[in-house]
Amino acid sequence: MEYSKGVIKKVAGPLVIAEGMRDANMFDVVRVSDRHLIGEIIEMHEDRASIQVYEETAGLGPGEPVVSTGAPMSVELGPGLIGSIYDGIQRPLDDIMKVSGNLLKRGVSVPSLKRELKWEFVPTASVGDIVEPGDVIGTVKETAAVTQKIMVPYGIKGEISSIKGGTYDVTETVATVKTEDGEKELTLMQKWPVRKGRPYKEKKAPYKPLVTGQRVIDTLFPIARGGVAAVPGPFGSGKTVIQHQLAKWAEADIVVYIGCGERGNEMTDVLNEFPELKDPKTGQPLMQRTVLIANTSDMPVAAREASIYTGITIAEYFRDMGYSVALMADSTSRWAEALREMSGRLEEMPGEEGYPAYLGSRLAQFYERAGHVVSLGKEGREGALSVIGAVSPPGGDTSEPVSQATLRIVKVFWGLDASLAYKRHFPAINWLKSYSLYLDDMEKWFNGQVAEDWMEGRQKMMTLLQEEAELEEIVKMVGMDALSPSDRLKMEAARSIREDFLHQNSFHEVDTYTSLKKQHMMMVLVNEFFDRATDALKEGASLQKLISMPVREQIGRFKYVTEDKLDEEFKQVDETLSAQIAAAFVKEEG
Repeated sequence: MEYSKGVIKKVAGPLVIAEGMRDANMFDVVRVSDRHLIGEIIEMHEDRASIQVYEETAGLGPGEPVVSTGAPMSVELGPGLIGSIYDGIQRPLDDIMKVSGNLLKRGVSVPSLKRELKWEFVPTASVGDIVEPGDVIGTVKETAAVTQKIMVPYGIKGEISSIKGGTYDVTETVATVKTEDGEKELTLMQKWPVRKGRPYKEKKAPYKPLVTGQRVIDTLFPIARGGVAAVPGPFGSGKTVIQHQLAKWAEADIVVYIGCGERGNEMTDVLNEFPELKDPKTGQPLMQRTVLIANTSDMPVAAREASIYTGITIAEYFRDMGYSVALMADSTSRWAEALREMSGRLEEMPGEEGYPAYLGSRLAQFYERAGHVVSLGKEGREGALSVIGAVSPPGGDTSEPVSQATLRIVKVFWGLDASLAYKRHFPAINWLKSYSLYLDDMEKWFNGQVAEDWMEGRQKMMTLLQEEAELEEIVKMVGMDALSPSDRLKMEAARSIREDFLHQNSFHEVDTYTSLKKQHMMMVLVNEFFDRATDALKEGASLQKLISMPVREQIGRFKYVTEDKLDEEFKQVDETLSAQIAAAFVKEEG
């Protein structure tokens, strides 16, 4: 097959313009110059192609050759993904290191999936079966935590003419299918273009939460399985820590973590922590269900733009197997900056703050690929892909274009607040600004699966926190003493919600994860204190005694109770609370 060849006319940073590319298509991958740098065509004018080069272009000059590969930017999907660490265009960083040392050399070409590894293929289909796209023909046990289902690629339909178990690498034929267009060979690996979402049968409405073990998220602003959330926040407010917490604890079978344009040391943290951490469900290292994509701030800027698509395509592949996948994109602002840089080089008309006019639609294309879906194939597997994108607005100003374009699409907003972070209140999610639009869809699930008063308890807490914010204004003007006893009690109860419930230490071995059962117990205790104290106050108990009850300390310490001691501890605190409220009267009478 003759591929289109051209010559370089102009080089502007990561943008190369080549002439003589009339036969090439949009989004084709090309090899630039004799060094074989990887690039992608992003614009065509007659026979001039504008190419986004994913490697450093220093030293390139006019007249050098450009050859199209005739295929779009694709990723390899198959056994060997889990536990890998890739750059933005799915080049395995560990293999590149063996070839070129610690620094990425240009033009290095290494296959994405390791060819030397052999995998044990166990067939589940047999000769004579009629298969369609998405049908599972066999499985490969990739790690102790993940079994990959080998699916029939999109576009292949017919009768299996041969299939055989055994050990294979990812390029060897494991089965052949007789189609209308002749025999098709199936391998353990399939390819998929990154800019195109993988197909599915239908998308379902989300109804079930993605449990994260983070109290402020699960109780106040939950995200649905297959939902999308944005975490905007200024520098130092804890975006990356939240992303790491969700990657560690969220109820997902697979985690895809994209470090997009972030600092190198943050990715180093992930690389050091994840192999050490034990997965609570399987007891295996967390890395055995994680795929990492690292395109840090010192790597080529154009590959940053591709990294998000690479990550989500890998996530969709696992979703199609029927897994629940969580994707962390840290941070989409850096991805938007790469878009802005390329748009400036292409001399397009800038939109708001220099970002291209298509920023909103590109973000929407990305987030729309999340969801709870029924996969292709006869068995009707259900998988979910939840996307959590961090946004880093300059100076913490969420009115800037990337935050605003994101908020138009996502349904959960966890707004991080610098002032909370300075007070050492983590996670620094501002409970007055944040919201979740999935609440109504999941009310039934929470009330049915956890406790029937879940939503009611949550509403009580939210009301108290809002009333506290209003009273704070008054306190600032006239001082605490001017408040009525019932308002003072509200302030105390809200403080208890903030300090005992919402504050959660990510680095404490017990407090780092809270089950839904424990979250409900904590919510009941905090609310009970307020309800019973209010009733006692009406009946004439002393406010001072109610506020200074020793049981409040126990309520505060309940977060450090281990899961096996919950019931007895809860019973004890509840009894102590009743006794101490009764005591607030007795002494007064005496």
